[in-house]
Amino acid sequence: MNNAQPAPEEIRIRAEPIELSRLLKFAGLFDSGGEAKHAIQAGGVRVDGVVETTVRKQIPAGAVVECAGRRFVVRV
Repeated sequence: MNNAQPAPEEIRIRAEPIELSRLLKFAGLFDSGGEAKHAIQAGGVRVDGVVETTVRKQIPAGAVVECAGRRFVVRV
């Protein structure tokens, strides 16, 4: 039985770092920044495998973000 996760999708940003709530909206996971902020504060987002509840957390290139059943790596 193989429990390995598939490789994460890539999401390209123009410059790093990017604020977590903006990243989630940019990735198309949420229609508004308010929805993204709510998901973050509710503990529904992981950054590099750790639950992140800081809405304005600055996310660097190379970070792996998981939310709403999706997993992606940030690239510049």
